[in-house]
Amino acid sequence: MELNNETITSPPLDSASVVLLRDTAQGMQVLLLRRHQASSVLGGAYVFPGGKLDPDDQHPSVLTLLSQDAETLKNRLAEPALRPEKAAGLFVAAIREAFEECRILLGQPKRHSQPIEALQLALANAQSWPQAFQALSLQMNTHDLVPWTRWITPKQASVTHKRFDTRFFITRVPEDQTAAHDNHEATETLWTTPREALVRYWDRDIELAPPQIMSLAHLARHPSTQSALAEAQSRPPPVVEPEPFDQDGIRTICYPGDPRHSVLQAAFPGPSRLLFKNKRFEPEMGLSVLID
Repeated sequence: MELNNETITSPPLDSASVVLLRDTAQGMQVLLLRRHQASSVLGGAYVFPGGKLDPDDQHPSVLTLLSQDAETLKNRLAEPALRPEKAAGLFVAAIREAFEECRILLGQPKRHSQPIEALQLALANAQSWPQAFQALSLQMNTHDLVPWTRWITPKQASVTHKRFDTRFFITRVPEDQTAAHDNHEATETLWTTPREALVRYWDRDIELAPPQIMSLAHLARHPSTQSALAEAQSRPPPVVEPEPFDQDGIRTICYPGDPRHSVLQAAFPGPSRLLFKNKRFEPEMGLSVLID
């Protein structure tokens, strides 16, 4: 992973990402996708499914397919300044990206037979997302998609050349669906416990960016999907604005709760800063601070 030293003056791009969870005999697992090595954003790194908010995500014809109205979804995101239509669009973007990147169709009533192949065919035939959903009489249940955190990339973005305002959602993957990467944006699908992912990252078996490192450290504190969902439902999503600085020639990113950060209250458990060493970000105290 190469360090970025440029200052980005453009505003952050609205985006959505989905933390997909399931319970197994080995414990709670999370889905990670390996981004294509040629990708301009975090090529080769393991990430949660997600992407930018599209204009179609906010189209009135799409919003009528949601199980909750736009004002309710705005309140769930706890962003008073956000337009209700954009708030609703972010829920749609999360559902769309999960389907496009790993073939998981979220937000369908449990009694509904999942029309994955029919939706894929409609999209392959150049139908837009709203057109395809309307043609197949699909609806999106937003109740089970829970706001988790909000990350805003700083102007001095350390690992990307773009800024993002990403709303992370958390949900349980439907039991009757199997995740599969698209071989375009993603080249590998990995189900793993958060702890296992962090150990593999520490052993340099997989590459993780700072938001995934910190999010996995947060999830590693939860024994089950229900535990993680209960936490997310109990509070508004914390806003995470990393604040980078260079100390003794080492790029350091600090997070809310760190002595150097402008926000005193911690946003999540685990370390409060990561240091760029040996071409990757890692905590000062090593692996144990991430998983204990």
